[in-house]
Amino acid sequence: MSGHSKWATTKRQKATVDAKRGAIFTKLGNLIAMAAREKGGDPNANFSLRMAVGKAKQANMPKENIERAIKRGTGELAGNAIEELIYEGFGPAKSQFIIRCLTDNKNRSASNIRHIFTEYGGSLGSVLWNFSQKGVIRIVKDELDKANLDKEIFELELIDAGAEDFLSEEEGLIIYTKIENLQAVRQFLENNNLAVESAGIEYVAKENLTVSEEEKDKIEKFIEALEDNEDAADYYTNIDI
Repeated sequence: MSGHSKWATTKRQKATVDAKRGAIFTKLGNLIAMAAREKGGDPNANFSLRMAVGKAKQANMPKENIERAIKRGTGELAGNAIEELIYEGFGPAKSQFIIRCLTDNKNRSASNIRHIFTEYGGSLGSVLWNFSQKGVIRIVKDELDKANLDKEIFELELIDAGAEDFLSEEEGLIIYTKIENLQAVRQFLENNNLAVESAGIEYVAKENLTVSEEEKDKIEKFIEALEDNEDAADYYTNIDI
């Protein structure tokens, strides 16, 4: 599943180590600006913006940075427009990746992403056929344990709210929804006082690829390079580790 390393990614964003602080804040600022540009600067009326601001707060992004990113998105502050670009290709071990970039310089973005693929033995190429877009929500295990829910009843209520599928992992629960049901399921969880680790629209692989430990190490280094790149807002993969 594309979520194989997302738990770790969120933890790193929360910790926001100094070495990566700039890259993480740039990514989050672009995400906020894009959401504000598309549907306005009020998080209460803009679900995408509310999710983006939530991610920024989890990463300890300063309030003034968040407010500045919103104003940049709504046009209240000057600055180059942020564009969304999607790249697809093959990483190490024939792994498939979709990279979502938010950038103010598409030439720089294209060059950097192509370089990362090449550096780790991959190449750009068509892989979108193996992915579909879904709403994806993650809840950490500690949050579920704290709520002390009846699993069967909880899952039935989630289905009624619009959930399609579930995946239990060591770190917690992943909930899959149709795109149009993501907001309703997120609202159901909020109404039941369940804190969400992450929520958004993701590319989810239809068929996954299992790799060896050696291949896994190469893929993790490739992922780290993507996470260090300021333009690469998110990535999705078919790796099953």
